[in-house]
Amino acid sequence: MSFDLDVGFASLRGPRSVLEDHAGVGQPAPHEEAWGVIAALADGVSAGGLGREAAQTTVESLLRDYYATPATWDTTVALDRLIAAQNAWLVDHNRRRQAVRDTQGRGAASMTTLTAIVLRGHGYTLAHVGDTRAYLLRAGECTPLTQDHTLGQFEFQNGLTRAVGLDDALRVDYLEGDVQIGDTFVLTSDGVHGVLKHAALQALAALGSAQEASDALVAKALSSNGRDNATALVIRVKGLAAARLEDAERQGRQLPVASKLQVGDVVDGMRVEACVFANGVHRLYKVRRLDDGAVLALKTLHEARASDPEERAMLAHEAWLGARVTERDARGLVRVHETQDATCFYALFDWHNGQTLGDMLNAKQQFSVAEVVDAATNVVRALGRLHQFGVVHRDIKPDNIHLGDDGQWRLLDLGVALSGKEPESLRVLHAGTPSYMNPEQWEDDPAVARVTPQSDLFALGVTLYQWLTGRLPYGEIEPYQIGRYRRDPVPPSRLRPDVPIWLDHVVMKAVARDVRQRFETAEELLLALERGASRPLSAPLSTPLLGRDPVAMWKIALTVSLLFNLLLVYWLVFLPRG
Repeated sequence: MSFDLDVGFASLRGPRSVLEDHAGVGQPAPHEEAWGVIAALADGVSAGGLGREAAQTTVESLLRDYYATPATWDTTVALDRLIAAQNAWLVDHNRRRQAVRDTQGRGAASMTTLTAIVLRGHGYTLAHVGDTRAYLLRAGECTPLTQDHTLGQFEFQNGLTRAVGLDDALRVDYLEGDVQIGDTFVLTSDGVHGVLKHAALQALAALGSAQEASDALVAKALSSNGRDNATALVIRVKGLAAARLEDAERQGRQLPVASKLQVGDVVDGMRVEACVFANGVHRLYKVRRLDDGAVLALKTLHEARASDPEERAMLAHEAWLGARVTERDARGLVRVHETQDATCFYALFDWHNGQTLGDMLNAKQQFSVAEVVDAATNVVRALGRLHQFGVVHRDIKPDNIHLGDDGQWRLLDLGVALSGKEPESLRVLHAGTPSYMNPEQWEDDPAVARVTPQSDLFALGVTLYQWLTGRLPYGEIEPYQIGRYRRDPVPPSRLRPDVPIWLDHVVMKAVARDVRQRFETAEELLLALERGASRPLSAPLSTPLLGRDPVAMWKIALTVSLLFNLLLVYWLVFLPRG
């Protein structure tokens, strides 16, 4: 999903003989939507008549090359490198031209001011050099986003202190902020804002369409005895692109965390109905939206962790990831709502009445084999969808599997999930519940201990075993207690006779100690559950003794040696000698 924008542009040379302003907007191709929309306005500086060249090349190269930058670059990094390259090119050309004097003894130079803005996701990034300007119109207020780089505010002090092409070292001002539907961004040259008062500029920028507003700004500037080129670029935001992780992280850094909420408190149009959960890191509230009565779950940081940047980054990642994987299809997952105009930092989820599988197992609720297979099939489908997105859940267990009153089984809690874009603090976190973690995760070798989609499948296998039998296949595991894995689990059918043999084989394959014997993908596990007895899996092989305990041979050798030595001592001491 890309931006829905209304763009208007007007530029007139006025009383000047040459139009040295230049502006443009870059729209992404379908495969470039992740880069967003870029707009730029430049005002060439007259020095030998080459200001027009500087303005045009600066704007056009920026609009063209921006979409060639790596998608992994931060917007400020991309803009800084592109502007620096253009500045170096202009400075080099100016040095060469300085050696050539025209007939009047003047050196030719090519410089320009520049104001550029990039709209990505739910945020904007502004780059600024010189005395062109950018304004934001929001809720009836017109806010300047730039500060002029000039010697002073009076006309006789209007010499530029910064310009593209002026110095080898160019310092660019950057500003980041959020974008809301209804925002209007206005970029102007000094031929417009240098003539119009702030109130007049605000009133004209709000007129009609973006094109009508830009035409009105330029026309009014020139009719007010403007003596310079007049250019205005107006961008109205009618619809937002999909939020990016950077948007969520920016909210996490900038917004405050609400203090402990009480029942009846109202936050951003939502009334708190109950505090459902608090663990010293997060608080979860049941809230009701006042405008439509929808019941939602609001997750925020505990006030004791409000200033922890790592916890903020992890909650921002959870909110962004949940919104991305549920924006088109939320079956088997809990839909996450993108928050707009939020006054504090939180994540917002659909609320589903019901119980977790953990609660039901603790209450000794019994499930028939058919119920378990049907429910597990739905959970595996949801897990497979996560894996297709490149997401590893990392904490599959009964407490994170929920049955709603609507009869839908759902996976909960993406708080420790890996997406490839997670913050470093989350990536290095040894997350998960020990009894559901595959044994190789406790190895010292990082290459062996790394988390993969198979880690989720093992955890789901442990959950399925517990679902059927009420027991854990390897018992309660403490961190690094790998001795528990030195025996194969008892087949579920020996603990529950109504479990069919085909399901025995599926469960035992899912929780096999050897990773090579387990299911490789969620689709493979799903196929085994769907086929059932019609095409059963072969019985998994028992793990050899050396596989269960690599030092077993040494133990056997030590035992045999000890027995041999005891026999030898007995023979030497007690047997008669001839």
